[in-house]
Formats: sequence, C-alpha cells, structure tokens
Amino acid sequence: MRIGITCYPTYGGSGVVATELGIELAALGHEIHFISYSQPFRLTGRDDGIFYHEVPVSSYPLFEFPPYDLALASRMTEVAEFCGLDLLHVHYAIPHSVSALLARQMLATRGRRLPFVTTLHGTDITLVGLDRSYLPITRYSIQESDGVTSISTYLKDKTVADFDVTRPIEVVPNFVNCDVYTPITDEAARADARLRLAAPDEALLIHLSNFRPVKRVADVVRIFASVTKEMPARLVMIGDGPDRSAAEWLAHDLGIHSRIHFLGKQDRVSELLPLADLMLMPSELESFGLAALEAMACKVPAIATRVGGVPELIDDDVTGLLYAVGDVENMAAGAIALLKDRGRFEAMCAAARKTAQTRFCASLVVPKYVEFYKSIVSGNPPANPVD
Repeated sequence: MRIGITCYPTYGGSGVVATELGIELAALGHEIHFISYSQPFRLTGRDDGIFYHEVPVSSYPLFEFPPYDLALASRMTEVAEFCGLDLLHVHYAIPHSVSALLARQMLATRGRRLPFVTTLHGTDITLVGLDRSYLPITRYSIQESDGVTSISTYLKDKTVADFDVTRPIEVVPNFVNCDVYTPITDEAARADARLRLAAPDEALLIHLSNFRPVKRVADVVRIFASVTKEMPARLVMIGDGPDRSAAEWLAHDLGIHSRIHFLGKQDRVSELLPLADLMLMPSELESFGLAALEAMACKVPAIATRVGGVPELIDDDVTGLLYAVGDVENMAAGAIALLKDRGRFEAMCAAARKTAQTRFCASLVVPKYVEFYKSIVSGNPPANPVD
C-alpha cells in the first residue's frame, strides 16, 4: 500500500510512534509518505520506501496566525494525487484529522477516494479536545474518520465518555522493535559503555520525556535525591522542553546537579536505555507510557504512576512498580528496595523484557495496523476490535 502519515514531528510520544510505524511499514514493503511541517526527528533518511513532504505555511499580514491546518489539507491532497496514496493515517486528532477530512472532501469532488485513519494518542483527547472551543470539531473529525484507533483501552473509554463518540474505536497499543530496543548481553561491553555515565558501583537511573509539566520532571529529581542518600547513583535525563530549566535549578538547589546528566534530545535512545537500571516515569497522566515500554524491552523496569493506560502496560511488582501521583517518598523507597534486592530486581528485569516481547513487539502490533488499513481501503472496517 501507499500510505500517507501525518504527525507532530517533535520529541513526543505520538510523533515517535508514528515515525516508528512508518519505518516498520516500509520494512514490510509498503510505501510511506510523511506529510508534516518538518521531518520527524527519528527519521534518519536511511530507510528505503520512505518519503518526506514538507508542508509550507505562508505568512500574510492578514493572518495573525499562519493557517497550518489548511496548508496541511492542501498538501495532503497534492501528495495523494501525485503519489497515488491508498489512505492517510493521521496521529493526534487536532488538527490532523480535520485536515485529512478536508483533503478527503476535496478529492471526492474529483472522483478520487482517500480514506483516513485517526489514531488518538492522549492529550489530543485529555487536554486539547476538552477545551470547549475545540470539542465540537474534535468530536466531528473523530466521528467522520474512516477508522479510529487508540493506544489504550483507557483512552478509548475516555474518548467515548467525554466526546459522546458513537463510532467504533479499535485499541492498537504502542509498540517497540524488540530487535532494536534490546538488552546488552555482553556484560563487559555494557560495563565499559556505562563508564561514561556512572562508576561501576553506582546505580544508573534514567528518565525520557519532552519535559512538559505533565511529566513531573521535578519529581524525577526529588526521587533521585532520595536515592542518592541511600546508595551511590547517577541520573540520566533524556529530552528537552519547558520544564528542563526548573529541573536543573532544583538539582542545583538540592546539591546533586553534578550527579545528573542532562543530555537533551537524543536520536539513539536505544543505545542509552540498556545502560540503565531503572526508568523513572512519575507522570501526572500517561495514556500509554511509551518511554517505559522502550525501557522494558531493554530489561529496564520502571518506577511509574498508576494513571491512565500505564496499568495496561506495567504489572505492578512484576514488570515495574506503580504509585500514586506525587508519592515521591514511596517511589524513592521502592527504587532503593528493588536495587538492593538483586534477586527480585533481576526477576523484574526479565519479566519486563518478556512482556515487551510477547505483548508489545512491533512484529505483533504492526500487522494489526496493516489488517486495519486493508479493511478501511476495502470499505469493510472490522465489526469487532482488532486488539
């Protein structure tokens, strides 16, 4: 198939999933066309069958804000015609599904059918879509999509409840390439690689996010500060965003800044995650928890919050540890206890990897998208969920 994919190309879960999906689909022989305002950051140009189409946005004195949604709809229409797309897959409802709807309608006037699939990722429903000014158009674009998927049962149920959506929503979870995100089996090589981040006797904790307020990066620093009082440890902070400066200042104020590596955005997180012992994910809300899944695939369990779709991913006290939002004290105590109990820790590492392999591996999840696409293109969407 020839598939157009639109996502936010920045450092966030929806963009990561959309990009990785495109890479996996291209590896299966499909032709993938990314349509967005800049190239998704995880695209490296190394993949055959992947093409990128930039969306130019003109600025006129008349426009206080450039009309990106209209420019995107126009570019979707052009790419669909020039490249013979079979369907569009848009990630994040606002404004991508609205633009896809416009593109579908424009092409229909010329006798060209272009169905589109909308994947709901989280804040497009939990935050943006519930803004009263966006709620009607979000509901309409979801209802009018040819197919809708969500990344967790939690998000599906919330969408139905908050938006009164009556159309079917299929749950297709996030996924990870278990051949890319994998533990380092050579212990000597792992030990050597860890030396640039931590001494041999130090525990290594890691956090990966876009540093938005919902990620509670200050809690990450506070958890780590408590851990360092009990054992030698280092913290790696991967990503960037509005709360990075606050996290750095807090680390300075607590006297632990020298023990934290703020690495910023990283293209090859699959090489960093296997070096860690624990992932810290104390988010206010996660519709799934992709960062935790990527860590789990590398045999790194997560200390996380019992929110949203996280319990669908992490089995408490089996593949990770779950706590209430803001319960920094117990998160730190849990991390310390786990790191000090080698047998329990190694069992949890193994269980985390096994869960990633048996439930969330790309080889299991991506074919679900392919079958869903085929049903949409044929005009016969499944009557029952594909999850």
